Amino acid sequence: MGFKNQAETMTVAGKVTGVDQDAKSFTLQCRSGDAVTINVGATTYYEVMSNVDGMPRDRTEEPAQSDGDPVKAGLTRYLAEGALVYVRGNNMEADGKQRFDGRTVYLLQPSLGGKYGFEETHWWIDQISRLADRWLDQLLSGDREYTSEDFARGYRTQLNALGQAGDDTVQECATLSRLIYGLSSAYLMTGTDRYFDAAKAAVEFQRQAFRTLSHDGRHCFWAFGRRGTSEGERLIVASEFGDDYGAIPLYEQIYALAGLAQFYRISADWAALDDIRRTVRTFFDFYRDDDAARERGLPGLGGYFSHLDPVTRRPDVAALGDNRSRKNWNSVGDHIPAYLVNLILGLDPLPRRAGRDELDAFQDEAIGLLEETVTLIIEKFPDEGSDYVNERFHADWTPDHEYRWQQNRAVVGHNLKIAWNLTRCSFYLDKRERDLLAHGDQEAAARVKDLSGRCIELATRLGDRMAEIGAVDPFRGGIFDSVEREPANGMPIEFSWGTTKDFWQQEQAILAYLILYGATKEQRYLDLARECAAFWNLFFLDRDHQGIFFRTTEGGQPITQGMYGSKGGHSVSGYHAFELNYLAHLYTRAYVDAGGTGSFSLHFKLLDSRGQESINVLPDFMPLNKVEIERVFVDGVDYTDSLKPDDPNNFQIPVDDLTASQRDGSIDLMVEFAVH
Repeated sequence: MGFKNQAETMTVAGKVTGVDQDAKSFTLQCRSGDAVTINVGATTYYEVMSNVDGMPRDRTEEPAQSDGDPVKAGLTRYLAEGALVYVRGNNMEADGKQRFDGRTVYLLQPSLGGKYGFEETHWWIDQISRLADRWLDQLLSGDREYTSEDFARGYRTQLNALGQAGDDTVQECATLSRLIYGLSSAYLMTGTDRYFDAAKAAVEFQRQAFRTLSHDGRHCFWAFGRRGTSEGERLIVASEFGDDYGAIPLYEQIYALAGLAQFYRISADWAALDDIRRTVRTFFDFYRDDDAARERGLPGLGGYFSHLDPVTRRPDVAALGDNRSRKNWNSVGDHIPAYLVNLILGLDPLPRRAGRDELDAFQDEAIGLLEETVTLIIEKFPDEGSDYVNERFHADWTPDHEYRWQQNRAVVGHNLKIAWNLTRCSFYLDKRERDLLAHGDQEAAARVKDLSGRCIELATRLGDRMAEIGAVDPFRGGIFDSVEREPANGMPIEFSWGTTKDFWQQEQAILAYLILYGATKEQRYLDLARECAAFWNLFFLDRDHQGIFFRTTEGGQPITQGMYGSKGGHSVSGYHAFELNYLAHLYTRAYVDAGGTGSFSLHFKLLDSRGQESINVLPDFMPLNKVEIERVFVDGVDYTDSLKPDDPNNFQIPVDDLTASQRDGSIDLMVEFAVH
């Protein structure tokens, strides 16, 4: 269908295939296969992508020769064949003619032929630092030292467009934990004490304010939140979020561990690990639908129920409404990225300490949980009748296509979240296979080898299909939000509502395609990762307020009406952006820039309250022989000769002979990694 007289602002992305000086235009080849001629003129502006700080980064050189025409000079200075660029401009159709006038041309490299900005060594470090600073400045008035009382007074879940506290004084536990994850990750990347001190104080506040232990001390539940009133604070046990109102959803309990697990990774804090252990026991004894659950009258068909009734602590009571006896992506898959990867990284190999038997059992439980959830994702979620996974289920694993807003719809980001995390898990399972073979358990080794292969098979299938059908925008990059699982409009894709893009789903896409490239070395995955990273860094960074936009249009214009203008809320809390910064930094150094400047360093601060005599420092689940410890520094002193393991695949550093700081009893470690 052609329009008789239509004009619109449009964003396109592609690689430059030609520059025509005489016509004052250039041509882009989009991943969709479309070739778009971009006309430029006196009002065309060339902008080199900046980071969240907004600092100008244009380092292109003026043309050596110019005929005095600034339009032609701009084409010469900024464009070269093969460069990936984004253009926003005016697309017009009239009487069978079409024309695209470029008004802003976005360049991804500070100079022609240079590195993409987001692949420079400091890009993601700078981004996480500015985001962490702004969160702390807004919540805690720019302080540099923190106690749990500071978070009790200053922490708020609901923040307005400027990052200021709104009228709702609620402090949600899961959003606080997500922020702890972000602050801990910022410390890992930078070694800035401000971030560590804030994370430590927030952990103490979380434990004091939201933790509820069972009568025997074996189980831990986390309250939804607290709210200040004229009569004092009120503890809120059941969720107040729409889909989960009045219940205890498993995903909120899961994300209550996100910050604790990352903080344990950097500090070896035994109290944090103890709370994680109690909470995982709660998952097993209250939410798990296993053989033992049959003794409580549940079906015992595997997996984890999504909600509990706060009164009976059961998943099958009528009071839960349409959350009764349900299982979903969050109750099964979210264990892996939220806390389980970091927990296993901290426990495998077992830390050195007295009384290893207790840790040994918990390590086995964590590894078993990983294999259990991976197997469930592979066996229960794919649907041969759709390009997208099923996301909600009844107790017997029959897909639930009638749930409230979701019906038979897909959230694109969940499909790529599965691709990302299954690839991570395949790396760990390869390591697990090696360990089992070393112990002579060939049967178990063969089982995990098969599971690893199935992980990669499903991950690549989902990654490829999301790109092929257009869920990853082939015209502009970035990924769309909700779509119909079975399009009925005669098109490859049917949008459930609008063609919008949400921030957290961009994270899943970037990490999925980066790690798929690391696993396969297939160029198509790196191209997709770069498109998605470009869309994030061009359009989701709020440079005016050093924050993140929740949602944009398909072309990258921020949507700020209503809740989408808020900088803090139930669904945005200093987690996804920080997780992206941390892991995109690692994956870029390890998989994209390996052999170049692929080395990187991470920081740890072991507390005097630690309950172990070693710490595991492997950054993430990674392929065997991909990285190794290069150097180790303790309080700035090179201890490589005494602390670096002989085995390049050993990432456990002993700390029992190190002298703690007299100031606070901690031990500062900086570990430098080499990439192969």
